[in-house]
Amino acid sequence: METNRLYFRTFILLLTLVSLAFIWLLQPYLSAIFWGAILAVIFMPLHKRLLARMPKHPNLAALISLAMCILVVILPLTLITGALVQEGATLYRRISSGELNLAAYFGQVVDALPPIVHQTLSDFGILDLGSLREKLSAGVMQGSQFLATQAFNFGQNTFGFLVGLGVMLYLLFFLFRDGPQLADKCRQLIPLSEKHQHHLFRKFTTVVRATVKGNIVVAATQGALGGLIFWILGIQGVLLWGVLMAFLSLLPAVGAALIWFPVAIYFLVSGNIVQGIVLILYGVLVIGLVDNVLRPILVGKDTKLPDYLVLISTLGGLVMFGLNGFVIGPLIAALFVSCWDLFPSAIHMSRNGNQVQKSNNSRL
Repeated sequence: METNRLYFRTFILLLTLVSLAFIWLLQPYLSAIFWGAILAVIFMPLHKRLLARMPKHPNLAALISLAMCILVVILPLTLITGALVQEGATLYRRISSGELNLAAYFGQVVDALPPIVHQTLSDFGILDLGSLREKLSAGVMQGSQFLATQAFNFGQNTFGFLVGLGVMLYLLFFLFRDGPQLADKCRQLIPLSEKHQHHLFRKFTTVVRATVKGNIVVAATQGALGGLIFWILGIQGVLLWGVLMAFLSLLPAVGAALIWFPVAIYFLVSGNIVQGIVLILYGVLVIGLVDNVLRPILVGKDTKLPDYLVLISTLGGLVMFGLNGFVIGPLIAALFVSCWDLFPSAIHMSRNGNQVQKSNNSRL
């Protein structure tokens, strides 16, 4: 008996060490593996329909699903990224040459404030306008240098990016082809009842699909609507600002407003009252309405998570895991809630098992 326990503990230790070493080995491509798995979960219903029409050709069905994924996701993102890099380079040149002086724009906003506001801020020592303008100028220069550095790093890391993309697509093909078998093996490794396993796996796939599709739809809609109003108002760099609004919309409630609201304030204080009012009304009633209406429907409804839990888990995920966190955060929250929902039934099963074991021991 003692020998068996020693063998089991040694095996568990070896299994843990080997698993940690394997994760460390895959660390450079964890993001590629993560997004390959996410895309496989999202496109799996499409792949199953294709496989049902060609059950004797699983490789061909996986290739078609992979091609659809490339056309729908990879290619558009590549085109948008290329255009975004060009606009970012143009913005950097304008900032570096002084053609675009954000500090001067800020000065116009400050100068347009009523004298009573200046006096109040000065009396309370809340704001040193001169030093703030200098800090903004320094921040703009640092930001432009950061953009230049990131563009240079992107060029230097193109090979690594292409390798990661290749790993993701290669893995995605095999996840399409062998995904159900891999899922069954994972279920066998989880020491839970079949009912509980089914519940957790169903929650996992539901949250992934709802979070990714919901957030992407909200982000794309808000970015497109924000870019449209910027184009109508004649603001330069429409694609850049639209993409920034789309990215920031991953932060529920306040995301896109971080871009359009300061622009609206600048319009108001610089004398463009009509443009400022139009942008504020459009931002609140159109862009904001998208977040308030679509996000609970697409994310909260399918995940069955409260809106506040979706918000907190998304923010926490973005802080802890970066861009991947907008999926990981709600996923962890949903699994947390699901596990606690299963806790009473697990306790009940454990008590019944102990009673059966005691009954058998008493008979012996």
